Amino acid sequence: MTYPLQRSALETASAIAAGQTTAVAECEAAIARIETINPALNAVIVKDFERARADAVAADAALAAGDRRPLLGVPMTIKESFELAGTPSTWGFAEHRDNVAVQDGSTVRRLRAAGAIILGKTNVPVALADIQSVNPVYGRTVNPWDASRTCGGSSGGSAAAIASGMVPLEIGTDIGGSVRTPAHFCGVFGHKSSYGVIPLDGHRFPRTDGADRPLSVAGPLARTAADLSAALDVVSATPLAPSRITGLAGARLFIITHHPRAAVMQDIVAGIEAVAEKAQGEGASISRSSELMPDLAAIMASYMPMLNMIVTGGAPAPNGQLPTVQQWFALCDAQARIQRQFGRFFEQFDAILCPVHGTTAFPHDDNPDMRARLLMIDGKETRYADQFAWISMATFAGLPSTSVPIGRASDGLPFNMQVIAANRRDHDGIRLAGLLSGLVAD
Repeated sequence: MTYPLQRSALETASAIAAGQTTAVAECEAAIARIETINPALNAVIVKDFERARADAVAADAALAAGDRRPLLGVPMTIKESFELAGTPSTWGFAEHRDNVAVQDGSTVRRLRAAGAIILGKTNVPVALADIQSVNPVYGRTVNPWDASRTCGGSSGGSAAAIASGMVPLEIGTDIGGSVRTPAHFCGVFGHKSSYGVIPLDGHRFPRTDGADRPLSVAGPLARTAADLSAALDVVSATPLAPSRITGLAGARLFIITHHPRAAVMQDIVAGIEAVAEKAQGEGASISRSSELMPDLAAIMASYMPMLNMIVTGGAPAPNGQLPTVQQWFALCDAQARIQRQFGRFFEQFDAILCPVHGTTAFPHDDNPDMRARLLMIDGKETRYADQFAWISMATFAGLPSTSVPIGRASDGLPFNMQVIAANRRDHDGIRLAGLLSGLVAD
C-alpha cells in the first residue's frame, strides 16, 4: 500500500500564510482524503466536517485580517477519548455511546486557539486498554501497511490517520505506550510528553469528573519532528525549554537494545545499531553501559503493578488480592528513587536510544486475556505483556520519549526507536529524533 505524500502541519500553515493555498482548500482536501482512504482503515470514526468547514472559513478571514497563529488553517483529528463539544467520547464502551461532550476539553481549546481545524476523532480500544484499536462501538482500525495487522493502541486510529496521509497532525495519550507503540507500528513520529506538561482535564473516563491519572500523559503524532515540537508547544500548559541540541556532534547517546524482560526482533536491533553507528560518524558519543543507569528489571517490576492499580481503579490484581495503601506508597517510593537515578544519569547523557516494542505490527489478536497472548519474535514465542518493559522506563519515571521511524523490517513493515530525554527536556528528545531520522535512507 502506498499513499500520496502530503504537506506536514507546519508546511501547511506556512503555505496558507503565504497565500499558496487556503484553510478552506486544505480542509476540503483533508475531508476528501478521509472519504477516500478511511473506509479501508476505519481510523476516523467521528466526523465533524460541517463545523470544520465553518472554522476553515473563519481561519481564512482571520488570515486576511493579519492573524498568524502557529496552526492557523491546519486540518487535524484527535483521539476519540478527548472531549470535543457535540461529539461522543465513549472510550470504546457500548454503554457510553451517548456520552456527548458539552464543551471542548483543555487540549482541544488550545488547539483551536492556535488555529487548528479539527475534522473529527480517531479510533481507540475499549477503556484505552490495549495496543490494538477495536471496540463494539466503532469496530476495528487496521494497519495502513497491512490490513491483517494491528495499527496499535490506544492511539491507534491517530497513528493510522497520520501514516495514510489523511491528516498531518494528531493528539493522543500514553500511559502504556499508547502514543509510542502505534507510531512504531505505523511508521510515524509520536511523542510521549514529560508527566504533567499537558493537562488532561479534557480527557476523562466517560461520565466522570476526577483527577488526572498518575503516569498518564498526552502527546502529538505527526510525520515530522518539527510538527511534534510545534504541537507540543501549543498544548502544553507551561512553556518547555527550547532544545539545547544543535546537531549530532557532541550528542551523548546511550544505547539499549537488550532487556532482561523483553525480547526484540533482530531487524529492530540492527536498525537501532545502524542509526547509532551513523550518529557516531556525525560526532555523537555512543555508550552502552553506565553505573548510573537504573535497574531495568526493577523498573518493570514496579511499573506493572502501579499501572494495573491505575487502569483498574484499585481492583484486585491478577492473583485476586486487593492492593493496599501501603503497597501504593511503596511503589511511589520506588518511582521517586528511579526518578532521582535518572536525574543523575541525564547529567552525563542527552538521550537513551532503545526499542519501542520487540516486534513490528502483529496480527490481530482478539484474546481478551492479554496475559495469555503470545508474540513470535525471530521464531520464538514470547509473552505479549513482557513488551511493556520497553515502555516502562520513560513512563514510570515521567520522562519524555519520542517514537521515531528508522526503517522497515524484513516483513516489509515499519519500525521505530525511542529517544528518551531528561525530565522536561522534551524538545531535546524531539530535536534528536529529527536529526537521527535524517540519517536513515528512505
